[in-house]
Amino acid sequence: MTSLTTDPNDPRLKRGRDTGPTPQHDVYLILSEDERAKGFIRPVRTAYKHMGGEACGVVTRMGQALSETYARDPKFYGATYCVGCQQHFPVAEFVWDSDGLQVGS
Repeated sequence: MTSLTTDPNDPRLKRGRDTGPTPQHDVYLILSEDERAKGFIRPVRTAYKHMGGEACGVVTRMGQALSETYARDPKFYGATYCVGCQQHFPVAEFVWDSDGLQVGS
């Protein structure tokens, strides 16, 4: 099961793009509850679709804390996971499922 942390120095964290299929990471970094409570600069979206690069077109869904982290700081993540490809890719390869806008923008 995937865990969440607000500690950017957590030794379990991994970053960047994968070189081949891999399970989701054991832990993902999120903004603190206090930081997310300050409000969002983008809508809270819970699903994105892999549409660029080696796109498979599959929709990946996120939990609330990850979704709120994207909404509070759209540039927080440089890569995100695709459940179809089973890899992390740059966020520029994904669009939000709800409105088709690029993830991270």
